[in-house]
Amino acid sequence: MSGAPLIELRGIRKSYGGQPRDGAPATEVLRGVSLRIHAGEFVAIVGASGSGKSTLMHILGCLDRASEGQYLFDGRDVGGFDADALAWLRREAFGFVFQGYHLVPTESARENVEIPALYAGMPEAARRERSTTLLSRLGMGTRLDHRPRQLSGGQQQRVAIARALMNGGRIVLADEPTGALDSRSGAEVMALLRELAAQGHTVILITHDREIAAQAPRVIEIRDGQIVADSGEPQEPAAAAADAAIPALAGGEASVAAELRDAMRAAWRVMWGNRFRTGLTLLGIVIGVASVIVMLAVGSGSQNQVMAQMETFGSRTMFVAAMSASSRERGAPLRLDDVGVIESVPNVLAVAPYIEDRVVVRRGGIDHNTEGGGATVAFGKVLRWPVTEGAMFDAADERRAAKVAVIGQTVRKRLFADGSDPVGQDILVDKVPFQVVGVLAAKGSSGGEDQDDRVVVPMSAAVARLYGRPYPSWIAVEIRDRDLASETAAAIEARLAEHRRGKDVRIWNQAEAIRVQTATARTMTVMLGLIAAVSLVVGGIGVMNVMLMTVRERTREIGIRVATGARQRDIQRQFMAEAVLVTAVGGGVGVAAGLITAVGLWLADVPVAFSAAACALAFGCAVLTGLVFGFMPARSAARLDPVLALAGE
Repeated sequence: MSGAPLIELRGIRKSYGGQPRDGAPATEVLRGVSLRIHAGEFVAIVGASGSGKSTLMHILGCLDRASEGQYLFDGRDVGGFDADALAWLRREAFGFVFQGYHLVPTESARENVEIPALYAGMPEAARRERSTTLLSRLGMGTRLDHRPRQLSGGQQQRVAIARALMNGGRIVLADEPTGALDSRSGAEVMALLRELAAQGHTVILITHDREIAAQAPRVIEIRDGQIVADSGEPQEPAAAAADAAIPALAGGEASVAAELRDAMRAAWRVMWGNRFRTGLTLLGIVIGVASVIVMLAVGSGSQNQVMAQMETFGSRTMFVAAMSASSRERGAPLRLDDVGVIESVPNVLAVAPYIEDRVVVRRGGIDHNTEGGGATVAFGKVLRWPVTEGAMFDAADERRAAKVAVIGQTVRKRLFADGSDPVGQDILVDKVPFQVVGVLAAKGSSGGEDQDDRVVVPMSAAVARLYGRPYPSWIAVEIRDRDLASETAAAIEARLAEHRRGKDVRIWNQAEAIRVQTATARTMTVMLGLIAAVSLVVGGIGVMNVMLMTVRERTREIGIRVATGARQRDIQRQFMAEAVLVTAVGGGVGVAAGLITAVGLWLADVPVAFSAAACALAFGCAVLTGLVFGFMPARSAARLDPVLALAGE
């Protein structure tokens, strides 16, 4: 005998059952099988059903492990290989041809043939060229894009043979390759196997048909798990098999991008093939994503509306007013020198005293009762109240108690109903002539009062020409940091108490109220978003349920992919990609549905605030849902026993 064997089995035993957890008695299928096969041999292993020949093939093809004994492949002990190394060996050395063809139903003939090369990391162009060449050589050149259901049994078996040769097919393991074929197709397949053997491939044929087995130069008979006859090993290995040795364990691996692309393509076909079920699965994700977007949009819109109303006089503004010492005693009024005390408090940015009372304004024959106010030049800045026409009075006007005024939008409408420009015209304020120099921007109503129904003059003019008293009705205070509003209000109270020798002022802390309201509104918005997110969780559970069903339905496909060299992580990536694709499509449709719904609410005058961040968050949560809820089914698929998977329906 010349040359070391390519495959050597030493005392191989295989038992099933006998584990405490399954309660089944141990059944020994292989009983000390020893066997040597050289590169380039054409060997037929024949035996009746239940003799152990299929189990022997699974061990030879590294789909199963022996319970006892040693398996040497090209001189290396396969028993020490981990799962990835076994996958590498299947990918690089073996090609399987099964009785049931075992083609992936959603893939074309060419794509089925390319599966082993995909896991081997062969570039797409090279894969396509080789698969086309192999199929053409086997008479399938006109059926490249046909799906398995569009092919006859003989044609499907040719595709399976081409797949076995895709990565070189140094060893072709054929399990009852003619069992499901008519006599003509069976003869063609056997002719192909003999041709492969003549070209130097090692062919191991598993069959129960002795006539089929007799066509192989070497026939091994197995009965009751033992080899009972062997026509003998060849004296010289075939010369054409010189390249049958397997390279060192460093074979190429599929690129992540190529595998993901293939996984997404396969996932889309599975989704499209089960459109109704996929649609129902997507519905939960769509509702969840749309709900999150709509809830956040409505919540943010309502929050913004409330904040806009509360910020009529500034979001960082508080107001200081005098209060009575008791119910029967009038407290001391605010004084102008209190302004300087307030300005000395840290975190105070600007101070604007304001004196107010009812006045009658007149222009021509039109009289109007309105609120008259005296203010400093800080009025517009502190209260966030700009002038839309003309200009605000300045410091020079205040120093000389100038008779100038700015009017609100309501006063403008009453006194200048003829549409004339009010800027530069004179009006009477309590019979005192004032020149209108500007018109305040519209503020609307606040607390039931029309904020635009007022006329404002310099503080000095109000004291000297209208009211005759230097006591501000209130003092507006603008602060730097709204988060320090409460501390600033307490400091103002303390300074004024020391300055005025008594606690006789009250502070309306609008800045703190807005801060609290903002935090409350934000919390409510988050709560609305979380409530809507429950729909996403429900949708995710639906995805997991469907993916578990998909794994069960596609166990044979998983077995096929494992037999062609897929590692556990390849299978897991395949099913994770499907789960993510489902949720990503559902997320995209959900975003569109949510935006359309939000637009509809906006057209119905419901306050909404569109947010790209909310859309991205909802979509991201949908994809994350696919990752989380798809993990368990994907892991379950990756851990399937390849032998049981191949036998599954």
